[in-house]
Amino acid sequence: MTARSRADLATASRIVVKVGSSSISGESSWRIPVLVEALAAAHARGAEVVLVSSGAIATGIPFLRLDARPTDLATQQAAAAVGQNVLVYRYQEALRPFDIVAGQVLLTTGDLEHPTSRSNARRAMERLLGLRILPIVNENDTVATQEIRFGDNDRLGALVAQLIEADALVLLSDVESLYTKPPSIPGAEPIDTVAADADLSGLEFGSSVVNSVGTGGAATKVSAARLAAASGIGVLVTSADLVDQALTGAPIGTWFEPAL
Repeated sequence: MTARSRADLATASRIVVKVGSSSISGESSWRIPVLVEALAAAHARGAEVVLVSSGAIATGIPFLRLDARPTDLATQQAAAAVGQNVLVYRYQEALRPFDIVAGQVLLTTGDLEHPTSRSNARRAMERLLGLRILPIVNENDTVATQEIRFGDNDRLGALVAQLIEADALVLLSDVESLYTKPPSIPGAEPIDTVAADADLSGLEFGSSVVNSVGTGGAATKVSAARLAAASGIGVLVTSADLVDQALTGAPIGTWFEPAL
């Protein structure tokens, strides 16, 4: 049943959670067990949980002995090939105490655009969830080209939520909520709720940013949240540090009301 409010996250049957590179890679890799504990709690109450996780390239960088995120596509693909393996291993190790098995799902835009591959992806995801596996989804950076990339995993999270008809989508960020303008600017106010038909033209969201480990920003989260909400999926945007509260329906973050 679609989550109509934040509180419904506590009882939602099918939830997609998206986490970005900066939250779980490099010096922030300590957050993986914290994230997993919250996901495991939802899983234990019977929810079907899908994790959309960035971080393959960022995780692979130190193993390639690079000082910064590569800018050329070939090296990004190489970093992703190494990093995805390490990333899923870290997740599986964190899931082990909860007796939960992870299943890796790598997608490109073409997989979700073409009817046959989209149907195959949906069938595979449905079967994994039916077997009580926790799918960990990421863009297939090893084979994706600049022309066919999702652009950011916020959008991938929204598309996966649509694919499996999730009840709710949780987009984890580095701030507790979205603001009326970048929070560093005086006068910025936190946004509690965004109605399905809200006009956001008067608000100022930061454009996509590229940092040392990933891509994204408030603007990409708003775009992804509205995409999912328009499909009837409630969306919560909040901090990765508050994931446990998010999944228990606490009054935190910015809630995007689903369209009826």
